[in-house]
Amino acid sequence: MEWSEVINNPILQDLPFKIELNKFGKILMSPASNLHGRIQVKLATNLSNQLPNGEVITECSIQTSEGVKVADVAWASNEFINTYAYKTPYPKAPEICVEIVSPSNSKTEISSKVDLYLAKGAKEVWIAYDNGKIDTFTHVGKIEKSKLAEMAQSL
Repeated sequence: MEWSEVINNPILQDLPFKIELNKFGKILMSPASNLHGRIQVKLATNLSNQLPNGEVITECSIQTSEGVKVADVAWASNEFINTYAYKTPYPKAPEICVEIVSPSNSKTEISSKVDLYLAKGAKEVWIAYDNGKIDTFTHVGKIEKSKLAEMAQSL
């Protein structure tokens, strides 16, 4: 299945799941929770306030070598938006991609998403946990705190 088929399929529009595609074009779904949504909004709001020279995108689709992955929150610079506008999915990852860990996520899955987003050009990938902790990764590995936004350690 292609991503355009997913986003244009009326049957898939109002499901209470995050939808992604694997490298074979098969649909992957993970359940949404209210806590997940709360964390997503707090991160998006903080990013928007701290980094005004860009845009925050929730449910940001990115074409990776392993299919279309959807970052829970992403921050894209004005330069990124000027280059790619709102192409769906993005062929390159925005500068910051955030995954909020859900009970259904395995460590391997989260680690894979970090690698995939970095390989597609993200400068930082944040992994947010429901206890408020955020791990930040760059091409050099895990770092103590974000170099792009001061709020990386606060939800």
